[in-house]
Amino acid sequence: MEKKQTQSITINDKEYTADQLTDKQKMLISHLSDLDRKIGSTRFNLDQLQVGRDTFAKMLEEDLEVPEAEEAA
Repeated sequence: MEKKQTQSITINDKEYTADQLTDKQKMLISHLSDLDRKIGSTRFNLDQLQVGRDTFAKMLEEDLEVPEAEEAA
C-alpha cells in the first residue's frame, strides 16, 4: 500500500501541513509563492535590461571616440 505524502511548509521556524491551515492561509501562501516567482522573474528581466543598456552605452562611448575623419572615410 502506498503511503500518502503530505506537503509541509515552514513559517517562522514552525512546520505546518496543509491540513493545519485554513483556506485563507492557503490562499495567502499561494499569493506569496506567486509574488516570489514574479519578483525572481522581474529581477531576471532587470538583469537583461541592465546588460543591454550597459552595452548600448559602451557602444555609444566607443563611437564617440572615433575621430571624425575616420567616420567620413
